[in-house]
Amino acid sequence: MNLMKSLLLLSAFVTGMLFSQSAQEIVTKSESLLKGETSKGKFRMTIVTQEYTRTMEMDSWWVGNEKALIVVTSPRREAGNKTLKVENELWMYLRNTETTIKVPPSMMLQSWNGSDFTNDDLVRESSLVDDYILKTLGEERVGSETAWKIELQPKPTAPVVWGRIVHWIRKQDYLPARTEYYDEKGTLVRTMEYSDFREFDGRRIPATWRMINNVKPGRETRFEYLTVDFNVKISDRIFSFQELEKGGGR
Repeated sequence: MNLMKSLLLLSAFVTGMLFSQSAQEIVTKSESLLKGETSKGKFRMTIVTQEYTRTMEMDSWWVGNEKALIVVTSPRREAGNKTLKVENELWMYLRNTETTIKVPPSMMLQSWNGSDFTNDDLVRESSLVDDYILKTLGEERVGSETAWKIELQPKPTAPVVWGRIVHWIRKQDYLPARTEYYDEKGTLVRTMEYSDFREFDGRRIPATWRMINNVKPGRETRFEYLTVDFNVKISDRIFSFQELEKGGGR
């Protein structure tokens, strides 16, 4: 009996390790499909509340997960506003006042451009494998696709804001299907849904990302890719303060 128990415990331990390793591989592959080493694109952001709907269009430049520049192109009153990310730091340039503001750690949980995304989302993008312990919980249907259901628990020393994340990745193509974000008390705060899967520059990705606010009913933010090119040459000067303050990146 003791031998049998030992074998069962060993089997459970090995299975758990395989699931954990598999979860890392799945998430890593999924993230690699969503972006190249560099990317350049245009997207539309629509913020929906019970009181109003607001739409903005933006140009963006990314180098891995380290550098990014986002420039608002419409509406006219906000055109020229910019967000610059370099490593884990964030700056915002406001065209009307011609001022550059460094976003302090105390403001990282505040809304980015009035959306349901936070400043922390931009800085911490794609740190799932580095900052969380991943575990495969099983498989579930999301829409018409079967997806891996993966739980992410923050590592003890990781500088993250979520107490738990549950991430569904489609088995067919390793693309994300849904993501749920929970606070430290276990409350579901927001849900990301991915849809409109199509090709951009030869790469299939979800063209629409819908962030639903589960705390404030009726609020959501939609990101829609208009164009995107991958693995393009991007000058490092685009991410400099000189270019940030004079309309660089074009």
